[in-house]
Amino acid sequence: MPGGGVKDAALPGWWRQMVLSQRREAGRILSELMETRGIMPLLMKARNGQSWNASEKALLLAHLRRMAHLSPYLIALLLPGSVL
Repeated sequence: MPGGGVKDAALPGWWRQMVLSQRREAGRILSELMETRGIMPLLMKARNGQSWNASEKALLLAHLRRMAHLSPYLIALLLPGSVL
């Protein structure tokens, strides 16, 4: 909670650590997802009948690896009883 210093001070230490950890991981997930913004034009290129060159294949592979590292976080969000 930005600007919520009084509220944060009233929370127990373990709860503050948990909230800070959650915020840090949420920021990391968001930054990783923002890095994969260019994947859709690459994927649509193959669907539109064009082929990928070597640099595009490498970029596509890098995007897919980045998303694969996020999959445990995303699966946890989609499980029954989770936040969503």
